[in-house]
Amino acid sequence: MKKVVVGMSGGVDSSVAAIILKEQGYEVIGLFMRNWDSSLNNDILGNPDLNNNICPQEQDYNDALEVCKKLDIPLHRIDFVKEYWDYVFTYFLDELKLGRTPNPDIMCNKYIKFDLFIKEAKKLGADYIATGHYARLKDNHLLRAVDRNKDQTYFLSQLSNKQLENVLFPIGDLEKPKVREIAAKYDLITAKKKDSTGICFIGERNFTNFLKNYLPNQPGKIVNIENNEILGDHIGLMYYTIGQRRGLNVGGTADKMFVVGKDLNKNILYVALGEDNEYLLSDEAIIDNINWISEKKPLNCTVKFRYRQNDVPVELEYNSNFITVKYKQKCKSVTPGQACVFYLDEECLGGGIIKEVRKNGQKLWYL
Repeated sequence: MKKVVVGMSGGVDSSVAAIILKEQGYEVIGLFMRNWDSSLNNDILGNPDLNNNICPQEQDYNDALEVCKKLDIPLHRIDFVKEYWDYVFTYFLDELKLGRTPNPDIMCNKYIKFDLFIKEAKKLGADYIATGHYARLKDNHLLRAVDRNKDQTYFLSQLSNKQLENVLFPIGDLEKPKVREIAAKYDLITAKKKDSTGICFIGERNFTNFLKNYLPNQPGKIVNIENNEILGDHIGLMYYTIGQRRGLNVGGTADKMFVVGKDLNKNILYVALGEDNEYLLSDEAIIDNINWISEKKPLNCTVKFRYRQNDVPVELEYNSNFITVKYKQKCKSVTPGQACVFYLDEECLGGGIIKEVRKNGQKLWYL
């Protein structure tokens, strides 16, 4: 009997992944990863679960433990707190200091979930590892999930072929409602548990208060880029991303103003009127830190610059250390620091990080 170690997160997706594997006849072992010391900042994070004297991460572990008991599979626990800090959190902070918008979940997959986790699973004698990601693998190709609304290949785009060897994605062929139906059939505590939407290491908490612990606030002016009018004050450039509308302190026009850029030297947050204003639009981007999962390197494909974004048809121009991505039509809110992920129909080819955004052959000076 082949042995599979499943990454148990305390959520419904990993719970059902374990069910499916057990039904398929595998010997299933659960492994829970603790990547962040939640006790460090609980007193200032505005965490409602503190009233219950238990932090969300510990609740997730308790839920995973109850699921494993019900399914009659063992659950092991491993701490990657130091490694997460070294490989993911420091990257996250460094990117914010540069005024960029990083995606720590992608780096967590690369360095923690599909590296350190795999090594730990092998110590437990695993033939395969499995997670609750919505994705599919076929003939060594990473494919989008059947449920396009939940597809998570965007977050797997920095993985190597080696990391994807002997990996199983049991729920990649299922729609989310079916996943919950299976969990309910087994009467699992996670069947109706809300999906996690927070950043992987801090969860759904007060992001502004959290960052104050690690990066000092540097308030500055919010300026209308179209006429240089000062509209208000920002609380720190790191808290804003391109295309953002909510949370701007610009009086009565707040619902119509969008973040279009940052000037780190002058500590200015630039905004402009309307979601389709010219300052949000670009027609090409420079992508570095390229990672290819597929052997295919097409001249034309589609990309996603953000998770849940519709595919953008592009032309790729290959250079030695970077790729110039030219959009077939202008695209809005392409943001330095975010991932650019390449697709060819159903297949996720790989991805890189947006280094520079351009329009009409010129780098956008305010990004």
